[in-house]
Amino acid sequence: MSLCVLSLHLMAQRVESNLPWSVRMVQSEMIRCPESWQLDFQPALKWDYCHGLELQAMLDVYDRYGDERIYDYALAYADTMIRADGTIVKYKREDFSLDRINSGKFIFRIYDRTKEEKFRKALDLMRSQLDDHPRNEDGGFWHKKIYPHQIWLDGIYMGTPFYAEYAYRNSRVGDYADVINQFLMAARHTYDPATDLFKHACDVSRKERWSDAKTGRSLHSWGRAMGWYAMAFVDALDFIPRHEAGRDSMLVVFNQLAQMIKRLQQPESGLWYQVLDKSGAPGNYLESSCSVMFVYALFKGVRMGYLDPSYLDVAIKGYQGVIKEFITVDEQGLVSINQACAVAGLGGKVYRSGDYDYYINEAIRPNDAKAVGPFIMASLEWERLQEVKGIVCGR
Repeated sequence: MSLCVLSLHLMAQRVESNLPWSVRMVQSEMIRCPESWQLDFQPALKWDYCHGLELQAMLDVYDRYGDERIYDYALAYADTMIRADGTIVKYKREDFSLDRINSGKFIFRIYDRTKEEKFRKALDLMRSQLDDHPRNEDGGFWHKKIYPHQIWLDGIYMGTPFYAEYAYRNSRVGDYADVINQFLMAARHTYDPATDLFKHACDVSRKERWSDAKTGRSLHSWGRAMGWYAMAFVDALDFIPRHEAGRDSMLVVFNQLAQMIKRLQQPESGLWYQVLDKSGAPGNYLESSCSVMFVYALFKGVRMGYLDPSYLDVAIKGYQGVIKEFITVDEQGLVSINQACAVAGLGGKVYRSGDYDYYINEAIRPNDAKAVGPFIMASLEWERLQEVKGIVCGR
């Protein structure tokens, strides 16, 4: 059983079915994990991208619908993890991990409201990591210090939206070119013309066993990696001025990515497979985290004018498929999202080869933060669309 076990008191709490899906999921998570540091099945304090992902989404719900309990829940994690001097519990700058940057995004909003200096100092600390973060010759950040010369699509989401927002908030106009370069660099290294897809990662040094000897690319296109990449575009673009050189090139790549997503949508369910270049193959499965990430990115991409309005049909079909195939509600009204890949990576101490068998045999679990957060975000986009176009979503 999860360490976010419900007490008898919390078991008595209900989530009402007449609320929007975004609110229902937030309330469900707050009941499952009474302390915000417990999110993503954590037994102890951890400064983790998953906490940032969910809490950012929860603050989006707070901004839209109110309820101070949601804000207080996010604030509790920030207060618990960030010390008075701005240092962060369990954060080691010298690890140079892009994963540790993502949680900085929701801290911007905590600082906006509290004006507490410790939060500003924490933001500055995370931004300073990028000044010294190891890079390849073309300027691409290594995914982590322990993964030299490696570009993972995951890392684009972990680092660049924070980088872009920090630049915007602090008038660091010279940083925009570097932010844009991270997106374009990743596309160059991971794009596979044979499949017309982006692979999970690339070892630019071509030394890793999982990398192709000629291209450095990993073997497969993992759904969630492309989902991270898609979300990174729509979130970073919020902060990059329209006149910035290279922004148009970002939009070209994002439209290319959207075409891939549309092409690979499973016709019957409207969902997407764990391993995209093996869609429908034996052992492959429809996976929730990549599906909600794609839906969110398409919804927002259309709303912001980055994509042709025709992609709205893809997003709607995908969202309805998520509700039908992945969402369940228990007797207390708690909402769960099921069938999420718990984790997938490449290399490491317990070596991950990145072959097909590896991806389809990683653990699958319900209410993984990497599905919960994007589901909340996708639901907010859907709910906004309901107001604009009068679309009604029924179960």
